[in-house]
Amino acid sequence: MQEVWKKIKANFWFKVLLNKYVLTLIIFTVWMTFLDVNSWLIHHELNEEISDLEASISHYQSEITEDQKQLKELNSAPENLEKFAREQFHLLKPGEEIFLLEYTQKED
Repeated sequence: MQEVWKKIKANFWFKVLLNKYVLTLIIFTVWMTFLDVNSWLIHHELNEEISDLEASISHYQSEITEDQKQLKELNSAPENLEKFAREQFHLLKPGEEIFLLEYTQKED
């Protein structure tokens, strides 16, 4: 048993790994990667969340520009506003009737 232990102690990698600076570096790396509040894993998750939020920001900004264009179009003429109200909200003038047609698609 002692001979095996002496062979292990004589091994280069064993000497390197038992060096106090290497041990400190290994412990520090494991701590910062997995155990710390500001660990690499948490930073990775937060970066993914940030990229998702940035994508949603760009999506909503494009939606805002489309809505602004539509609002400008509706405010440009009263006929456009009336057409929009009739199509979207099924509004009608007094004495009018609305017929809604629903189309169903056949499945082949």
